[in-house]
Amino acid sequence: MQNILFGIRSRPFVILLALFLICTYVAISESTFESEKQFMKGVQNSAGNPTIDYAIWLLTESGNVFVMLPFSIILLIIRKTRKIGMILLILLVISTILTGYLKCGVDRERPFLDWLGSELPFDVEPDSFSLFCEGRSWTAGFPSGHAARSMMFAFVMVYVLSEKFPRGVHLIWLYPIMMSFSRIYVLQHYPLDVIGGSILGILLAGYVSKRLKLDEIFLPRKV
Repeated sequence: MQNILFGIRSRPFVILLALFLICTYVAISESTFESEKQFMKGVQNSAGNPTIDYAIWLLTESGNVFVMLPFSIILLIIRKTRKIGMILLILLVISTILTGYLKCGVDRERPFLDWLGSELPFDVEPDSFSLFCEGRSWTAGFPSGHAARSMMFAFVMVYVLSEKFPRGVHLIWLYPIMMSFSRIYVLQHYPLDVIGGSILGILLAGYVSKRLKLDEIFLPRKV
């Protein structure tokens, strides 16, 4: 697992960047918009089971930047996990700023559909950090910040836990997958939004972790 980090000139970086640019082009061209709208109408009608609705609502709220921020700070404070916490904090800042500006540029609207499921304790957080935008950009949805953050979190945690739990660690990937599904289920994003966000999350996590030498956590500690 220690070879999953990559530099800017590596093949994974180029492939992920190309995939993200393709998703961005599709989002701007709106070539899949109508089919995604039809898909979201089906999702809209699938809600209504209170247990499922509440569980998915809690899951989607766990991807809020203000939930992940305290967790990263705690890791930063603990000496043994300081580098992990620092990298997670940097990734949170970079992804929040970057997705905000990208949402401004792409300006792809969210699924403006009425929630037909169970009544939730609080409104779902749209998490639209669209910086310095005008017009409708404050409601823009591509790429999904939740999907990007959850994928970055999973990437880093899979990497750092790979030695202790070489098999079970892959279960962590279920978190970003379920997070992406939850954003669609609560009608905050179209499928392409979360796909783009997930690709961006892997791209940032792999590069930043390599740049900041996350692999040093596996080196023997100096006494």
